[in-house]
Amino acid sequence: MRTIVHAAREAMKACRRAFADMRWNCSSIELAPNYLLDLERGTRESAFVYALSAATISHAIARACTSGDLPGCSCGPVPGEPPGPGNRWGGCADNLSYGLLMGAKFSDAPMKVKKTGSQANKLMRLHNSEVGRQALRASLEMKCKCHGVSGSCSIRTCWKGLQELRDVAADLKTRYLSATKVVHRPMGTRKHLVPKDLDIRPIKDSELVYLQSSPDFCMKNEKVGSHGTQDRQCNKTSNGSDSCDLMCCGRGYNPYTDRVVERCHCKYHWCCYVTCRRCERMVERYVCK
Repeated sequence: MRTIVHAAREAMKACRRAFADMRWNCSSIELAPNYLLDLERGTRESAFVYALSAATISHAIARACTSGDLPGCSCGPVPGEPPGPGNRWGGCADNLSYGLLMGAKFSDAPMKVKKTGSQANKLMRLHNSEVGRQALRASLEMKCKCHGVSGSCSIRTCWKGLQELRDVAADLKTRYLSATKVVHRPMGTRKHLVPKDLDIRPIKDSELVYLQSSPDFCMKNEKVGSHGTQDRQCNKTSNGSDSCDLMCCGRGYNPYTDRVVERCHCKYHWCCYVTCRRCERMVERYVCK
């Protein structure tokens, strides 16, 4: 459970970081598991959060196996294929298979035993959790360390390791932006989730799905799960989602001056330390009206 608690904290940080420049900035994830309407209504945002949570739990378990923090598992298996010329398998691979197995058991159990809530919501959450684990599988890559005289790298020891969680979150954010709205509709003898606008095709295993449209998050409205963007910091020179025009929804913004203290005039001393001075400067920032 210590690994699960660590994963929950990492998921919160990754979500806030991924959406720091968006109107919906994932602030409500801090209330987990008592989510507000923005994450309870089957929205695009809840799709992302459930996918990220599932990926993070499996990521944390896989890494905990590698570091020896879990007595029930160890390093991942050595791949069957050759690593390539000049390379050899070694090191300690992230145990992705164990992470996916145990992560799925933990993430999906509430949806499989929970008696309350709609069947559509359960299917949506199970699907998006699997999309999160799929994104984690796609992040597995070969990592290598050089060996040789004077750093010649005549041979490299390689292993399979997962990308950092921020990279997985960035992948899932891309899928969030292209998520598909679905409906719960009879297909044969059972009901399935099918695309609302293109219900002639099945849902792709790689796409996030949601049931209800999100508000624009411009104004605070607890009835629809919108926290608003008043007092959010914006970027006056940006053309992206963090621009003052988009972030403030055309309401305008107020400037303020912020005092920043930072290291400056750093000097390297032989051998081997660095000394710096502390400098102050005033920076103009902007917040939405």
